[in-house]
Amino acid sequence: MLRTITDENFNEALNEGKPVVLDFWAEWCGPCRMVAPVIEELAGQYDGKVIVGKVNVDDNNELVSQYGIRNIPTVLFFRDRQVVDKQVGFASKSVFIEKIDTLLS
Repeated sequence: MLRTITDENFNEALNEGKPVVLDFWAEWCGPCRMVAPVIEELAGQYDGKVIVGKVNVDDNNELVSQYGIRNIPTVLFFRDRQVVDKQVGFASKSVFIEKIDTLLS
């Protein structure tokens, strides 16, 4: 299940003890719209194993600042509350699967 992650509920997601994948995006961003269906598919594919969420950069300045997001889409991969990987820009589904599988190993 794809979640909407905000400045307010971010820590709740991290505290669940599962790996977290966050897609930083904006409605006006063309490449973000290209990666969105991939992120949605991954949310379904890894439901129950990984928390997959989207962070709207226009509405969540604290997270954008905290993680130094300068380009979108940027996808951050968290394990044990720490960023362990990052993907900036569009990438194929197989790239994301490889990164998520690494989180789970």
